Amino acid sequence: MTRATRVTDPSYELMDDHEGLSVIYRQHGFPCPLVRWHFHKEYELHLIVASSGKVFVGDYIGNFYPDSLFLTGPNLPHNWISQVEPGEVVDTRDMLVNFTDQLFESGNQVFTELKSLAPLLERAQYGIEFRDPQTIVDARELMEKIAQANGITRLGYFFILMELLAASDDYQLLCADRPKQQAEEHHLDRTNRAVDYIFAHYARELTLEEVSEHVGMKPTYFSRFFKQATGRSFVEFVNRLRVSKSCELLTDASLPVTDICFESGFSNISNFNRRFQQLKGMTPSDYRRLVGQRQTEKNLY
Repeated sequence: MTRATRVTDPSYELMDDHEGLSVIYRQHGFPCPLVRWHFHKEYELHLIVASSGKVFVGDYIGNFYPDSLFLTGPNLPHNWISQVEPGEVVDTRDMLVNFTDQLFESGNQVFTELKSLAPLLERAQYGIEFRDPQTIVDARELMEKIAQANGITRLGYFFILMELLAASDDYQLLCADRPKQQAEEHHLDRTNRAVDYIFAHYARELTLEEVSEHVGMKPTYFSRFFKQATGRSFVEFVNRLRVSKSCELLTDASLPVTDICFESGFSNISNFNRRFQQLKGMTPSDYRRLVGQRQTEKNLY
């Protein structure tokens, strides 16, 4: 039985450790205080090194695995929650590279070559997941070099990395809309507690009234508040989380679709099929066949 570690520290993340550096490298494990629903002014290139779980970027909900690579733009809320065994600790889960718009706004005035990265930075406003395996391998090698380097050498590896990502055409944009105006911290606190509670209980019957009571809000107000904060209504958010879980389970060909339906939190198979079709454009069985075909092609490659 897996669980999600509860996350209660929310907010705007103030990175006060720039120390005059244009590019910041960080890495951390799980659980970790940095794992929470948050946003910051920096872009973030985020590579998952170990564990799997759920990724939340703006109004997007999906799955992550080792070697999942994401780029998020400024002020775009995000969080990665690993599904781990009780008491399990992942020593190194994430490799992160952070940088700000200022690096390119100033650099573009001197180095015209940097303007070629503008489309990549524009896409990052919506969140990007990179899909090409070779791009991810090369990106990890460059991130490791960035971690070990200093000064101009680090900056050089960073620009090579950005050029690599800008050239990749195998990616998925994650959010429907660009991030809205920054939320106030107490709103982020309640959003974080709500998302945390939903993540811990979505596999069973879960009502808006239960979650609103958990965060200390009236149901009607919570409904409006939650949609404004996450870009999705409560029901949409829960259904997307459940469909995301079902996609994860459908990769195991031995699990019956009916069992996956109930394990994902749906109460009946017809509702499961309908919601899955709405969000994925195909039936669960078709999705399973597609995943099997892609895995076969990958193995042949």
